[in-house]
Amino acid sequence: MLPYILSVIALVLTLINAVTMRVVSPYMAQLVDESVGLLVPMRNEERNVEEVIPALLDQKELSRYEIIVINDGSTDNTAALLQKFGSKISVKNGAPLPEGWMGKSHALHYVAMRSTSEYLVFVDADVRLNPHAVAAAISSMKRWGWDFSSPYPKQIAKSLLELLIQPLLQWSWLASVPLLFAERMKVPSMVIANGQFFIVKRAAYIAIGGHESIKGEVLDDLELARALSRAGFTGGVAEGSAVATCRMYNTGEELTEGYTKSLWRAFGSPIGTFIAVAILFWTGIFPVIAVANGSSAALLALDCIMLSRIIAALRTRTNPVLAFLHPAAVFALIILIALSWKRKSEGRLQWRGRTLS
Repeated sequence: MLPYILSVIALVLTLINAVTMRVVSPYMAQLVDESVGLLVPMRNEERNVEEVIPALLDQKELSRYEIIVINDGSTDNTAALLQKFGSKISVKNGAPLPEGWMGKSHALHYVAMRSTSEYLVFVDADVRLNPHAVAAAISSMKRWGWDFSSPYPKQIAKSLLELLIQPLLQWSWLASVPLLFAERMKVPSMVIANGQFFIVKRAAYIAIGGHESIKGEVLDDLELARALSRAGFTGGVAEGSAVATCRMYNTGEELTEGYTKSLWRAFGSPIGTFIAVAILFWTGIFPVIAVANGSSAALLALDCIMLSRIIAALRTRTNPVLAFLHPAAVFALIILIALSWKRKSEGRLQWRGRTLS
């Protein structure tokens, strides 16, 4: 009975969110008169430089904008590739990482403090923006009365582990968080965000102390959005697959390193992790076992989960066929969660050559 109840809840939430969630589309773009700072952190990003920068230079409907890139201690060819763009962009060299700071948060804070623009737009190097992406995102913020926005890019997946794990990203919050309720009731704990493409009014960012207010948090995007919400600013996640795409990892090994660095923190505490894993097991793996033993109720529960995955895929412009790999995807995610906690307990968490505390 429990798997059935949980699966029905997931399906209902996914359906409601798919219909009611905010969406950023290119046609929303209107001329932005305010100054805009396009801020890109880079640490060993030589494979992304020659695609992300031209996409930023090609942004439309922006009256005044600047592109500031922080070269955060790169040891590859990132710096040389950035030089090719000359005066079209401003390149800053990152400062040594102070104690107590996470590397990306420090880089983002450092580059944000060097922009006086009214809107700060944080863009990861692996994100590819539609020419109207920034203007559309800011125009939609104005329409909705938001102080910050996180248009969620379409997640590109190619390797087997990517195909299993990446579609779970958007589905996980579409199936568990009542987005419209969270927005209207201003519940910080329910705020969802993705730092791949994140826009915030500079005044709001400065008011909370920027990334310094969450300097030790491994989930910097989520915690920054929640800090803004707690301070009374309005915003949240939006479906942004029409204006942005992102391939976070190129190999299964990269994905493993990326997820294990933060999954231990994703559910708040060991108890939260246990509850999350239990829910994943009861809705994603147990029904398969029960169906194999002839349970019709379990089959219905599995159908509900599969349907929720298909709805999420259609809403976020990803492949709905991958929904049928859900049990395998959940199993892989549980393994990654366990590995993350193991590495955390052993002090072996690393990302881009830095050891995480």
